Amino acid sequence: MNRNNFIKITGLTGVGLAVLPQLSFGVFQNVFSRDQLIGKDESSIVGNSYTTKMHKETAEAFQKMKAAAKVENIEIELVSAYRSFQRQKEIFEGKYKRFTTSGLTPTQSIEKIIEYSTIPGTSRHHWGTDIDIIDGNAKPRPKSVLQPELFHGEGPFCKLKDWLNVNAQAFGFYEVYTDNPKRKGFEYEPWHFSYAPISIPMLQEYKKLDVQKILQEEKILGSEHFSNAFIAQYRKENILDINPKLL
Repeated sequence: MNRNNFIKITGLTGVGLAVLPQLSFGVFQNVFSRDQLIGKDESSIVGNSYTTKMHKETAEAFQKMKAAAKVENIEIELVSAYRSFQRQKEIFEGKYKRFTTSGLTPTQSIEKIIEYSTIPGTSRHHWGTDIDIIDGNAKPRPKSVLQPELFHGEGPFCKLKDWLNVNAQAFGFYEVYTDNPKRKGFEYEPWHFSYAPISIPMLQEYKKLDVQKILQEEKILGSEHFSNAFIAQYRKENILDINPKLL
């Protein structure tokens, strides 16, 4: 990107966000409710559709990043942003029914689901801080856009990925599920970014919740198979084994 254009668009964004994660922890600590952390409270969410709903501060930062990318002829397009508890429950239970009906055991079904999909009440998308993005200008547009290979090699979203690698952090956004071979939990998602100034303090508060109790209270299909050992491992690998810059 032309340096003058970048400065014109972003102003002091990069400087401010360099310290915002630390500042946010002090500002936001202890102000997130249980319902907000599990996607049942939208009081801080703005937007009116599946691809526009975000935490209000995430939305502001996203628009700045989107404008900066546009200068480079990259049209950052949201595939998914805020996802409510109910929506995640529908996704999870739909897959659970399909897999168990096809012959997998409940435990096998749950293990298959959590390769890419979260258990409702545990998704980072509940916070409104996390976004799944592609380049809307990429041609031809694949039918299934959220595939890792599309962001590498000769993939249509390579230009976007290269741009994000250089510029996303200046706007507070970090890749969540990296391609670090030592990382466990969810598979690599080069399209999934999180707005750190809000998601870091939200994660700190989320870690205080009794996840197993919540999942039982919410009567999620298959939750009777969430043993103590399973929840402990899921928490360690799927919730916490992420980009260390987001911890």
